[in-house]
Amino acid sequence: MDTATNNNHLRFQDADEVIEDAAETSNLDQSMGGCELDDSNDKTSANYYFDSYSHFGIHEEMLKDTVRTKTYQNVIYQNRFLFKNKVVLDVGAGTGILSLFCAKAGAEHVYAVECSDMADMAKQIVETKGYSKVITVLKGKIEELELPVPKVDIIISEWMGYCLWFENMLNSVLYARDKWLVDDGVVLPDITTLHFTAMKIKHN
Repeated sequence: MDTATNNNHLRFQDADEVIEDAAETSNLDQSMGGCELDDSNDKTSANYYFDSYSHFGIHEEMLKDTVRTKTYQNVIYQNRFLFKNKVVLDVGAGTGILSLFCAKAGAEHVYAVECSDMADMAKQIVETKGYSKVITVLKGKIEELELPVPKVDIIISEWMGYCLWFENMLNSVLYARDKWLVDDGVVLPDITTLHFTAMKIKHN
């Protein structure tokens, strides 16, 4: 893994390059394509959810979360045998950073699904990095898309968000698993733990 120390902060070459490329290509058309959003009073909570992910700020924040990014990068790079010549589905791909990790680990093909406008940016980043023959970015909801392949070998997703549930993507990952994952396929991550503790706050 290529890392560098900069101003006492751990940085990742892949993530830094994605941030730089995204900044250069951030002047996107705000139409949502398959996830069209409008300013009418009929907008649902799902509309607002995907709209919030159309802006690069939230993706930059996630990319700069070194614990999160390093964990995914390590898992993928240190288990290249899982990805070698395999078909991967990236659910909620965002900027495409996980798809790039998988491609660099030797995946035969990666289908990066993203519903927000970030899909347009991810496609440009993939092309800039020279992985357009390995990574296909699909814009739309995972529940409404048809993949070009009948099954995939691996599903990867950064679905947790803050306190596991914030991004509300688990149902989409489970839908993708049930519809497209081969019988002996791999879902990453597949186990999470959430710890709570009680606190007593004394008011003066």
